[in-house]
Amino acid sequence: MRIGINLGDVIIEGDDIYGDGVNVASRIEQLSQPGGVALSATAYEHAVGKVNVDFVDGGKHELKNIPKSVRVYLWSDERRPAAILVVGTVDFSRFMAKDETRTLIAVKKLLKELFGPRVVEHRGRVVKLSDDGALAEFSSVVDAVECAVSVQRDSADRNAGVPADRRIEMRIGVNLGDVIIEGDGICGDVVNIASRIEQLAQPGGVALSASAYEKAAEKVSVDFEKGGEHELKNIAKPVSVYLWSNDVPAERQSKITSTKDTLPLPDKPSIAVLPFDNMSGDPEQEYFADGVTEDIITELSRFQTFFVIARNSSFAYKGKSTIVQDIGRELGVLYVLEGSVRKAGDRVRITAQLIEAAKGNHIWAERYDRELTDVFKIQDDVTKCIVAAIPGRLLDADLARIKRKPLADLVAYDYTIRGKIHHHRGTKEDNAEALRLLGKAIEIDPEFAEAYAWQSCTFGQAQARGFGNNQEELFAREVETAEKALSLDVNNITCQWNMCELQMEWTNRAFGELRPLSDVSARLEQADLHHQKAFSLNPNDPRIVAQRGELLTWQGNPIEGAEWARQAMRLDPYEAPGRAHLLGRALYVARDYAAAIEAFEKIRVWRYGHHAEIAACYAQLESNEQARSHTREVLRLKPDFCIADFLQRLPFKESKDHEHHREGLCKSGLPE
Repeated sequence: MRIGINLGDVIIEGDDIYGDGVNVASRIEQLSQPGGVALSATAYEHAVGKVNVDFVDGGKHELKNIPKSVRVYLWSDERRPAAILVVGTVDFSRFMAKDETRTLIAVKKLLKELFGPRVVEHRGRVVKLSDDGALAEFSSVVDAVECAVSVQRDSADRNAGVPADRRIEMRIGVNLGDVIIEGDGICGDVVNIASRIEQLAQPGGVALSASAYEKAAEKVSVDFEKGGEHELKNIAKPVSVYLWSNDVPAERQSKITSTKDTLPLPDKPSIAVLPFDNMSGDPEQEYFADGVTEDIITELSRFQTFFVIARNSSFAYKGKSTIVQDIGRELGVLYVLEGSVRKAGDRVRITAQLIEAAKGNHIWAERYDRELTDVFKIQDDVTKCIVAAIPGRLLDADLARIKRKPLADLVAYDYTIRGKIHHHRGTKEDNAEALRLLGKAIEIDPEFAEAYAWQSCTFGQAQARGFGNNQEELFAREVETAEKALSLDVNNITCQWNMCELQMEWTNRAFGELRPLSDVSARLEQADLHHQKAFSLNPNDPRIVAQRGELLTWQGNPIEGAEWARQAMRLDPYEAPGRAHLLGRALYVARDYAAAIEAFEKIRVWRYGHHAEIAACYAQLESNEQARSHTREVLRLKPDFCIADFLQRLPFKESKDHEHHREGLCKSGLPE
């Protein structure tokens, strides 16, 4: 049912009543939610504060046969507790007045590339996007606040070097309370308050209501200061506000009080995995929580680029109330992984979060929900997911740490990490800088196999993208440094992974004495040997899993290759767009063109080869307009593109797969 209530004069006629008082009640009844109640303004003014439910402002409405508009207040039993985050753009009107189109594009890009992913990462839901801001909902106020701080820190990094008058900055408000559900949307005072206090935050800052502050203050990684009590528009009672800004000095955002001895930090990313908490209320589930922790420690230890604290040291903290800053100093680690296990009925929920020990900043968090059918299978499954996700987050966080170090303090590892980042950017200038930095790493430590392996990758990138004048020399250096890396450490995963990549590429290189074997399958067999060694060293490394998918596709097993590519993308969703082309190619070879297009469209950074392959997919489906759109992009990015040269770089073992690719590319209209 819907119910409408109005307070006003009625005309009495026998046992009946009529008049505008009745008509208004009848009209506003239709504005209430199913199972809800609508009050007119007059009814609301007399009832508010005297009933045990809260009504929200439903706005003014023009009602049929009623001369004046009527303000309505709504209540619905369909509500739930939620943390609400509202983000608004600072000086939006000023930016719009200067350049409307550029402002709308810039804000939309910021919300899509920065805000949206952070909300998902912190287990929230973007409810609404507008031209100048957004609304998001979280089940946990701690997640909402951590998300807000992460967004503002990311935004500050993004604005570094941008002139002050061109910076797109945001304010964020967070509130906690019950929301009313309206289809996919939400409303209520909790949303209104979040929207009002957002305007009280500093540019680049966060404002919390008292209810949000009380629940989150001791559980988040930064300190909030009292911002006073404020009268907010259309909110009956004053609201206390607490403020945080990115400009607050770092020393005021941590509470380090321990005086225990500090261990020196290793020269590579270091992590302690704390015993996961058993939140089930069932002591018998303790073994499961401990088992998950032990498996994560074991599997992380297989990554040679990380220093992982052994089980006995980590489990010394089991059951103790200790802050991560103390743990970081006592164990001599930069990062701490903590989590919990909760069993409910036939389901289990496992949460994990990665924390920077020195400041308590949350770097990454994830939740895994599974059916409790096979407890050990779940343990293996979740362990793989967590172990696959952490290295990327660790390396991202470690890069930020290295960037803060003076050049004079850099060691071989630091130079290598910086070199890798420039390699990944893929431009001619970054390629040259990567080679310089990796050269410095080798100069400091001539026995550092990892640096040689990445130097080989970088030479290969320069050769493949035409960055140098002497292609033969670049390829020779790629081979030389790859072999040097393996001679230094045959058990280094990066060295084996890189040699597999080189062998796959070598099938289509032809430079003098370095001419490859005429039999492509022989090279692919060599590639497979190096891949199998890398896989045996660490089957959880997403790079290795993705490589297996690519290798199987070249070998003529695209369906199996697609499954491995999907697994790599699932293991590390953060890097999934960078591997989408491997899945797309496998699906094209398998002749599943529609699915291949769906995979290619997940690519974040498009290169001419990606456009060529998706054009072939559209052409095979006779979607000629879409195919032509991508062929135009191919020729824009690489004006001298021709199918023959492109196919030479695709080391298919089966001639039918080569011909299938040629067929699609020709149909798309690309020059032969």
